[in-house]
Amino acid sequence: MDQLIVPLQPVVELDEYDRKILDALHDNGRISYTDLGKDIGLSRVAVQARISSLMEQGVIEKFTAVINPGRIGMSVSTFFNVDIEPQYLQQVAEKLSQETEVTSLYHMTGPSKLHMHGIFNDFQQMEKFLVEKLYTMPGIVSVDCQMLIKRYKSRMGMKL
Repeated sequence: MDQLIVPLQPVVELDEYDRKILDALHDNGRISYTDLGKDIGLSRVAVQARISSLMEQGVIEKFTAVINPGRIGMSVSTFFNVDIEPQYLQQVAEKLSQETEVTSLYHMTGPSKLHMHGIFNDFQQMEKFLVEKLYTMPGIVSVDCQMLIKRYKSRMGMKL
């Protein structure tokens, strides 16, 4: 299970080549070491070693496919602000992090304790999630939902 609380870790110093590698991988995670090396002026072996090092240091967390939910019938994208009694925060966060509908979950400052995003097939599935899962959790004080109308920009991970 992914840890919900990330301890402070030492900062990894990135040089120009590391930044070029990360930029290229962000645009195309499937680029070959050879092609990437040609693009940035390093050998395939040097690129492979740098990527391995970036992974070992935790700079690159993982490689994954980004799925367009609308193309597979998941058309309801909803953001939730969940206010929770403090003593239940960790318990609720751990349980919500296991729900397949939940795509991101953050502990936030401000009036809401958790900010969450979920993707659902339809409104009925979202309502079922609210009524049967979210509302039944101990410590939930209030839930505010906002549904996405149109996505202008969405980026997985961060870009340097």
